[in-house]
Amino acid sequence: MGRLSDGGGDAVSGVVGTGRSAAATWRVHGLSVRGYRHVQQGLPCQDAWGQVCAGPPGARVTVLAVADGADSRPRSEEGAHLAIRLATSVFGRHLASFATTPGEPGEPGGPGEPNEGDTLARLQRDAFQEVVDTFLDDTRDLAGDRGGPADFATTLTVLALGPGWVGHTSLGDGFAVLRAGETDGAPQFHLLPQPEPPGEYGNETTFLSSPDAASRVRIDCVRDDGVDGVLLSTDGLAQAALSTADRLGGPVPNRSFATSVLRALDRPGPDPQADADDLGALLRSHRLTALNADDKTLVRAVRGARRDWGRGLS
Repeated sequence: MGRLSDGGGDAVSGVVGTGRSAAATWRVHGLSVRGYRHVQQGLPCQDAWGQVCAGPPGARVTVLAVADGADSRPRSEEGAHLAIRLATSVFGRHLASFATTPGEPGEPGGPGEPNEGDTLARLQRDAFQEVVDTFLDDTRDLAGDRGGPADFATTLTVLALGPGWVGHTSLGDGFAVLRAGETDGAPQFHLLPQPEPPGEYGNETTFLSSPDAASRVRIDCVRDDGVDGVLLSTDGLAQAALSTADRLGGPVPNRSFATSVLRALDRPGPDPQADADDLGALLRSHRLTALNADDKTLVRAVRGARRDWGRGLS
């Protein structure tokens, strides 16, 4: 994978959508489920996800987003859904200007130009700042005199899939796994964001309503024509989707989990709802609940045709 640079719609469960890029078709499927803790407490799911396609014909950008409302805040479910609506709309609009074909002349700062990584990072940062500003304004209006933005606290992670590039923006503890390249015929998986240096932020979680949101956001820009599968998730799946097999002890993608959940999109069955039901059963399974009782959101996307890695979730 080639890194360019590093910079500091409503959630609907079980819906399959398609976005087209210059190179191939992205198949997208996302799902949010209530965690065991919220089921026991009679609380709603406080996660949300969404997607949108933007950009000119032939060079579309697919924007995926997940949000995790803070358990301790009374209106965090509303905050998560608001964050998704804002992120998909704002990031789609900002990144549409970067949706040119890799290696061909495009708009100033587009792919193929020397400052492409800086430009993409700037577009993501500008989009994120607009999301934060609008989120604060909207939640102040929604709260009236009965609270403020902190009542709607939520994390936000956004993944933009363009022709030959990936943009990643993360505030809080969401994460993304990219599938790109092979070793000995096996697909390789890569984690975003990379872990911070030890002790930098510890296990703190920052929300869109936090005063330091703009300084704590993580932005990654990746150039790799070989990215053909992605997973985007809230922290409820961290124990299942990640492991600590890295030599330095940092988290790395769990290869078996990533392969399994992408498999159904690589070789989809005749009934999209059956694939959605399979994923829902996995996310609600005792195996995953034992690892983490929190709400769980997983958005997966694949493009192009791959060899048959197998069929179904296991």
